[in-house]
Amino acid sequence: MSGSYLSGIFGSSPVRPLQEHMGKVVSCVSELIPFTQAVLLRDQDSRDKHHHNIVDLEHEADALKKELRLHLPSSLFMPIDRRDVLEVLTMQDLVAGGARDVAGLITGRNMRIPESMAEGYLALVQRCIDACVHAHIVIKELDELIETGFGKIERERVGGLLSELDVVEQETDEQQVILRNDLFQLEDELHPVNIMFLYKVIENTGGIADRAQRVGSRLQLMLAR
Repeated sequence: MSGSYLSGIFGSSPVRPLQEHMGKVVSCVSELIPFTQAVLLRDQDSRDKHHHNIVDLEHEADALKKELRLHLPSSLFMPIDRRDVLEVLTMQDLVAGGARDVAGLITGRNMRIPESMAEGYLALVQRCIDACVHAHIVIKELDELIETGFGKIERERVGGLLSELDVVEQETDEQQVILRNDLFQLEDELHPVNIMFLYKVIENTGGIADRAQRVGSRLQLMLAR
């Protein structure tokens, strides 16, 4: 019985392209640090360069997503359920889209982050990236999970990583509360439209961590089966 025949029956593992896609997502989101630093320094050339990088990386992630969807085996003998893979992939894709949206909003409106909020906002961006990195670490553990047949020890290890991801996401929620309170104190000094969009930037930035956490939640449901 040929290897190709066996591969046709059992399906090839989608884990590696899923991991590759999440790696590209992390690269995309990580560009928000130099992007934000350029915004805070009011360096439009650097800001625009990093904005383009974010858009390009999001497009690359999107191309990987389409490639995986196109070649994802339909065999019932895949190591992971096909529906689970597609749902995790969708969640990962939303993370990259969140980074693109934040950078696009700030660039499109030529926004400035108030100086008193600069340190706190940059810290929020970094923690959102941390959430994405944690999600990527969990995705990279799928190989071990499959090799051990979703064994108890590896499941507990992944469960611990998912708990860490939840903690990071909760921290970003707390950071958003502080930033919104800071912005509230500035409302008399800023134009109402600018205030509205600054609130939206805070919300959308925090949304990146929310989406990364949903990647973890989807994996947690997979482990529960």
